Amino acid sequence: MTKTLVFEMAMTCEGCANAARRVLGKLGEEKVKVLDVDVATKKVTVASEIPAAEIQAALEKTGKAIKLISEQ
Repeated sequence: MTKTLVFEMAMTCEGCANAARRVLGKLGEEKVKVLDVDVATKKVTVASEIPAAEIQAALEKTGKAIKLISEQ
């Protein structure tokens, strides 16, 4: 079952947003669909069937602070 996950990420610029897209892309587009990466609200929204912890671990590779704030 696909879940929508929202993470808070300490992004300061579009470069940070691109880093998030890049690490999520390495998980595979069939596994993780990036719905939105918003620098202004510091939120990364994805749709995925894989565990939130796995996605969070990938986002942590950017070196930024990551926190899961919503899982639906």
